[in-house]
Formats: sequence, structure tokens, C-alpha cells
Amino acid sequence: MDIKEQALNKHYEWNGKIEVISRVPVETREALSLAYTPGVAQPCLEIEQDEDLSYVLTRRGSLVAVITDGTAVLGLGDIGPSAAMPVMEGKCALFKEFAGVDAFPICIDSKDPDVIVNTVKLISKSFGGINLEDISAPRCFEIERRLKEECDIPVFHDDQHGTAIVACAALINAARVTNRTPQNLRIVVNGAGAAGISVAKLLLRMAFGEVILCDIGGIIYEGADWLTPPQAQMAKVTNPRGLRGTLVDAMRGADVFIGVSKPGLVTREMVASMADDPIVFAMANPTPEIMPDEAKAGGAAVVGTGRSDFPNQINNVLVFPGIFKGALAVRARGITEEMKVAAAQAIASMVPNERLSADFILPDTLDKRVADCVAQKVADEAVRTGIARYIPQIGK
Repeated sequence: MDIKEQALNKHYEWNGKIEVISRVPVETREALSLAYTPGVAQPCLEIEQDEDLSYVLTRRGSLVAVITDGTAVLGLGDIGPSAAMPVMEGKCALFKEFAGVDAFPICIDSKDPDVIVNTVKLISKSFGGINLEDISAPRCFEIERRLKEECDIPVFHDDQHGTAIVACAALINAARVTNRTPQNLRIVVNGAGAAGISVAKLLLRMAFGEVILCDIGGIIYEGADWLTPPQAQMAKVTNPRGLRGTLVDAMRGADVFIGVSKPGLVTREMVASMADDPIVFAMANPTPEIMPDEAKAGGAAVVGTGRSDFPNQINNVLVFPGIFKGALAVRARGITEEMKVAAAQAIASMVPNERLSADFILPDTLDKRVADCVAQKVADEAVRTGIARYIPQIGK
């Protein structure tokens, strides 16, 4: 059997990948009275007086809602909320496995941003954080923006920011391998949707040199009449030399290619046209923009993909468990740009100098130490910037 058949058989066997386990044994009348009525009334009254106590007297502070409308699922596209459920369950399993965070899949049967925002806002008091997932662009930008404004808990669209964080972490170390100065890099990002725009923003935030965004219409430049509103905003801060043309033109002389687009868009000749020893992150899944052997044949010094069967898997699982674990630990009101930068730097730091190489620029995706490292740096940054509502005391 191939992996698809094996996975399908396992899903029939599992009958779901997550379940709710009670943290409280209820085996006596006294236990029932303490966990439920009449005793439960007292914590309710305490929370009524001070809502922050919901983080102490309930599990809220360790709960994340994984929200989707099923419109942009794993490269499968708009398959609907029910069909998205296996992915959301998988995400919840990863939250628990890597960060000890309890997460619940919530698949909303609407494509209307107003309905989605209102639904999430209305249930937000049950959770410590909101993870948006697999919502198509450009609606995802509006949905995330409005939820950040209307909710007082962290809201994080992993397809955007998780991708950006792990790509930047990979680039920190790829630059070290190729003896490049990050501030001097010329970077081409292909795919100006949710992920690509977020990658470009974080690259600029971290001062990674010149960034050129490309999409189906070619190089994005200010004044182009085919841009979406988010792309038009990015045109103002990218492509400082005002280049025009196709992806072929953009890649000529570039140090780095980051693809969050479609399979087969890059050839070995395009890689050969880049600067010496280029860095190629072909992250389209399941088939990258260029296969690693072809990229290396074109002269690439470092190649990363989103796949687990090649070296340098650039995968969001290195990001979201630790981001939320850290944010929840200090009851952060949100996830800031500074916290994203801290997360990228933390992931990069998990590769020691003696192990750093062209085929090892990121820690293994199964390395559970990564989430703790990211969580600590994210929590520290939340405290430093004043968005933490709670500062844990050592030994408490």
C-alpha cells in the first residue's frame, strides 16, 4: 500500500484522532458535588466577579480553537468544512503531542467573513487562543484582522504566519551555511497569497535585504492594474528597484528563491541564472516548484521543501505548538510581530554549529524540544512588550 491507502485505512481504524479525557475522577457523591452541582456554583460566581479567573478555575488557559471554513485545505482547495475535519483533527493532535496544549477542531459551514468572525468571536470566551487554518485568500486577511481587533486572546493564522516563521528560521541558517549576510540578500518569493505575503512581511521585518514578490501575473510592482488589495499594499514595500517581468526575470541574479505557489514552476536553468550557491526553498506541497535534485543540478547550495522525504523539511509543526504554548503560559492578549521574530530565531538556534550543514538547517520536525524553546522565547517577548496578563513565578 502507498501512504494514501495506509492513511485512509488508519483513519477508518482510528475513527477520529482526538478525544476528551476528564481530568477529574467522579466516582463518589462527594466528587460529583465538587466537580458539578452544587459545588461548581462557587467558581462560577468567582469568575463572574473577575473574568481573568476563568484562566485559573477552568481549562480555558490551555485550550485552543482550530478554526476553518474548508476553503483552502492542504493544497486540496475548497473541499468544505466536513472534508476539512481530518486535517483539523490532525492539527489538534499535534498541539497535544508537541506542546501539551488541548485543541478542538471547529469547522464553520460558511464562506461569509461576517459569519465566520461573529461565530469565532461568540465562542472565544471558551478558549485561550484561536488558530485559523486553511481559509482562502484574500478573505483570510480580513477575518484575521477583525478577530484580532474584536477578541482579547491570541489569533494566529498558521498558513500565513507559521509558514513565514519557519521559512525565516530556515533562511537564518541557510545564510550561515552559504556565508551570506542576511541584510544583503536578494530574495524572490513566488506566490503572493496568504503565505507568500506573510513571508515577505516577516523577511522585511527581520531586515533580510531586498524582497521581490511574484504571482501569476509576474513580478509585483507598484501601479500594476492586476493586483489584489493586499498585493497592492506589498508593492509599496517590496521590489525597490521597480523590476517588471516574469518569475524568470525575478530569479536572475537572486540569492534566494522561496516558493509557496505551484508545482513545476522553476527549472534548473532558472536556478542556474541565480547568484552563485543560491538558496532554494521550494515549498509547494505535495509537489514542489522544483525537485531537489533538479535544483542542485542548477547549482543550488541549499535546498528545502515542505516534504518529509527530503532533507530540510520546512514545516509549520516547528512553529505553532510553541507559539501557542508560550502565548498561553503568560495569557497574552495577542501574538505580535516581535513574538514571531523571537520564534524564528528560537527555531534557528536549535541547530547547533557542529550539526549545521547544507542538508541540516532546521531541527527535526519530531524534535519535541523545539516547542519548549519557542514557547520560552515567545513568552519572554510577550512579557517584555507588555501584552502578557500573567508573569509566571519561578517554582510556582
